[in-house]
Amino acid sequence: MELDKDLRSRQEARDLACKAEAAAGKLAGLGQEGLDRIVKAIAEAGMAHARELAELACTETGFGNVADKTKKNEFAAGRVYEAIRDQKTVGIIAEHPAEKLLDVGVPVGVVAGIVPSTNPTSTVIYKAMICLKAGSAIVFSPHPGAAHCTLRAVEIVSAAARTAGCPDGAISALTTPTMAAVDELMKHDAVRLILATGGPGMVKAAYSSGKPAIGVGAGNGPAYIHRTADVAKAVSDLIASKTFDNGTVCASEQSVVVETAMEGRVREEMVRQGCCFLDSTQAAKLAAFLFKPNGSINVAVVGKSAPQIAKMAGLDGVPDTAKVLVARENEAGPTHPYSREKLCPILAFFVEPDEEHILKKSQEILHHEGSGHTYVIHAQDEAVIRRFGERIPVSRFLVNTPAALGGVGLTTNLFPALTLGCGAVGGSSSSNNIGPMDLINIRRVAWGVRDIAAGSGHTTAMPAADDKLVDELVERILKKIS
Repeated sequence: MELDKDLRSRQEARDLACKAEAAAGKLAGLGQEGLDRIVKAIAEAGMAHARELAELACTETGFGNVADKTKKNEFAAGRVYEAIRDQKTVGIIAEHPAEKLLDVGVPVGVVAGIVPSTNPTSTVIYKAMICLKAGSAIVFSPHPGAAHCTLRAVEIVSAAARTAGCPDGAISALTTPTMAAVDELMKHDAVRLILATGGPGMVKAAYSSGKPAIGVGAGNGPAYIHRTADVAKAVSDLIASKTFDNGTVCASEQSVVVETAMEGRVREEMVRQGCCFLDSTQAAKLAAFLFKPNGSINVAVVGKSAPQIAKMAGLDGVPDTAKVLVARENEAGPTHPYSREKLCPILAFFVEPDEEHILKKSQEILHHEGSGHTYVIHAQDEAVIRRFGERIPVSRFLVNTPAALGGVGLTTNLFPALTLGCGAVGGSSSSNNIGPMDLINIRRVAWGVRDIAAGSGHTTAMPAADDKLVDELVERILKKIS
């Protein structure tokens, strides 16, 4: 029976990829106006169904909470739409008259979209919008533990897209998301790009598929509270970030780093605002519960509240009002579980003698896990901010903001996105907050402006291109791609 299931799922992957390829061909004829109409319809549908999808996700996965998942869906539908609405992505997207160059946006074709269980509906809204904006079709691969809510999200956005003129097959999903089906989808000839958001194994599989891929690594960002920080605000930002959807945003802080001279002040403020510092016995007991012997996180803690985790781990003395559990840590590495990414409201607390040791400790934490992802500093000292910004190995270096919300572009001017590239240092092909411009190729039309003098071995400037001829060529290109 299992073999039959794999065979059926593989066939479904092949069928969906072929349908998406046909749909991508039709999308190419819609032009910017037609694509924009579809993206707007998806955004409106995402907003209208934001709470419904949040409730489905929480019920199915047990991760996070309805209020914050609703905000995630609204962010994907609303904030992302605002950012991409006026972008030019197909046809002539830029002209450079002085250089005699034109940029033509070219869709990549069919995208395979991997969906994580921590963001199973907002990722669908977001990826559908940026792919369709870029003129490409997308086939989603849901996480098996969140398939129902993901398929419902796909149903909602695809129906809305069709009412706006989107061809059938342009937005679809595997209904039986087996590993065999995901592998078949990623390696199918029709798939031109893989947009992977998920665990390390899935991202590695995407990069090993032989196809171009945009994948993201683990987040494990430290938060440095500098001596010039507004400590009360820094702690408030920290707690707001770490408790948002119960810590399931990969950009959220995973540790706090302070100087010895700041320890008492920061700790006192954290306790005042609802953090619970664990003693050594409690910390050891929780550490044993956090990760499995093979090093993977215990799924039972993912997206749960601090009191829920304390109860599951059998910790005594943790109040029901606790917002975040905090454990003292000294080193980073595989034998120090608090130094790793924890997708729940748990923080490591590092204390270092001075700023230079904090810089080295921050680098050590990130090199262990989280390189290329996110770091946050709370400080008013511009020189310190710039110094750390030049040396911390991340793609998002955030200042005086909640990392979970700043990293995705909600509280910062970073491009709003739910797929956060980690760059080469993090094993990713991009360091961007991924948007439509990452999902197109650019054809460059270039006029000759220099000539090689026959037999002389040197170059001479050509006469400037005739403006009338340029205009005629532009008009011909536009007619051909419209």
